[in-house]
Amino acid sequence: MTHRERVLAAINHREPDRVPIDFGGHHSSGISAIAYTRLRSFLGLPARPVRVMEPIQQIAVVDDDVLDLFGVDTVELGRAFALGESDWADWVLPDGTPCKIPAWVKPEREAGRWVVRSAQGRVIAQMPDGALYFEQTYYPFAEGAADHTRIAEALAECMWGAIKSPPGPLAAGPDRRAVLAGGAAQLRARTDRAIVGLFGGNLLEIGQFLYRNDNFFILMAESPSATHDFLDRLVEIHLKNLEVFLGGVGQWIDVVNFGDDLGMQTGPQMSPAMYREYFKPRHARMWRRAKEIADVKVMLHCCGGVRELLPDLIDAGLDIINPVQTSCRGMEPEGLKRDFGRDIVFWGGGCDTQHVLPSGTPDEVAAHVRERVATMSPGGGFVFQQVHNILANIPPENIRAMFEAAIS
Repeated sequence: MTHRERVLAAINHREPDRVPIDFGGHHSSGISAIAYTRLRSFLGLPARPVRVMEPIQQIAVVDDDVLDLFGVDTVELGRAFALGESDWADWVLPDGTPCKIPAWVKPEREAGRWVVRSAQGRVIAQMPDGALYFEQTYYPFAEGAADHTRIAEALAECMWGAIKSPPGPLAAGPDRRAVLAGGAAQLRARTDRAIVGLFGGNLLEIGQFLYRNDNFFILMAESPSATHDFLDRLVEIHLKNLEVFLGGVGQWIDVVNFGDDLGMQTGPQMSPAMYREYFKPRHARMWRRAKEIADVKVMLHCCGGVRELLPDLIDAGLDIINPVQTSCRGMEPEGLKRDFGRDIVFWGGGCDTQHVLPSGTPDEVAAHVRERVATMSPGGGFVFQQVHNILANIPPENIRAMFEAAIS
């Protein structure tokens, strides 16, 4: 099978020739730029400037030689853009390693920290010395009365809305759809890997990004009318963007990735009843429209323990869930596969990054991965990736052991 055929078989619940591998196909299946530099050295690959595709989490672009070495079957649509040297600027990682970041991000050095400012000059993110990631510092709706007619403007003053990965501003403006289509077509022409298009469409999380977590939970609990108004307006923004995005790239990609972290270590962030009231009908509307626009599978990036929400997510039209955080309550692989494996694709859960990948020996990692693949892959419906991104402290020998075991 080709890379793409392998992924398409699995996400259509057919068993491929081997388990498909995702590494860097989206922003939660990648690797810290610090760990990536060490991995390339460990593998004996030529040194090259590390490019940071996702600046907030500092996730590296995984180069083609690594994708080939590990048999990776996926690629992220953003790889079609920012191909020129002028699209990248010099920066330095927290451990002192030189790197390249998208030229439009522009971190600034202040006393004891890096900061990122919005176009209005407000500090919206910071990374204090000793930290490895940027953190949000400003919540536009946290103080005073929130103006729901200004959601789009507020997102430009929010870390997760303002700090963009490629294509970023390269695909902005009135010709955005054509730019997206051109890049997607060129990427399809030069790769036989399955292409994942990152859309977003977050609902709960954008409420949290704008209001702050505590305030948005309070809004949901005490003011249903205000919550519905906020979410209705947000969905209209998403649907308008979805028409442009999928209208441009839909014929070239295989999976469209939405996002909403609905879970915690101990289970969902809300009751199933609250999910049904606020989010299920809006997820269903967006996911249905995505499938009307293009022949794509809908994936939801959704961290945490969400077993109780899976029946409703499936009923809303979800095809694929990621990253399958198996160390959370209720997310044991055997039970997930048994109870939901016919109805949803598990894209992830292939290696526990909370305990096994950072702390195990290479042999322990390999045995763990082989067990996961044996549990999750029968009958298709499984794409291998570790649970979320590979963090900066992960030993490179464990990374190699993980991928080698997955395809053995």
